[in-house]
Amino acid sequence: MLRTFVQGKIHRIKITGLKPGYNGSCLVCPDLMAAAGIAPFERVELYSLTTEARIATYVFPGARQGEFTLNGGAALHFKLGDEVVVVAYRQEERFSGAQCVIVDPTENTIAEVLRYEEQEEARK
Repeated sequence: MLRTFVQGKIHRIKITGLKPGYNGSCLVCPDLMAAAGIAPFERVELYSLTTEARIATYVFPGARQGEFTLNGGAALHFKLGDEVVVVAYRQEERFSGAQCVIVDPTENTIAEVLRYEEQEEARK
């Protein structure tokens, strides 16, 4: 049976731009996407750490280092300076691991990269 597991996560990234007039998506620095194992145009969920906002969108590479811009409808759910978690998921029979990038929100740079490993109990 396929289950949905976290694939990659960017934790505590700060919103630096909002462009509601642009067609959907969020613009993320390619270095952060690569470190988290999130592919260009992949579906992600955004969870605010500042408000109750939670939405689904997709990531678009191209932001300069330190930038995180929400476009289109996504921009209507958040404010500049909000801290967000960006999460991508995958389907598989059992969890095989994931990357978690902890961001320093003062500059939106990588503070730490964690690897979530498969748990021994899940193998049974």
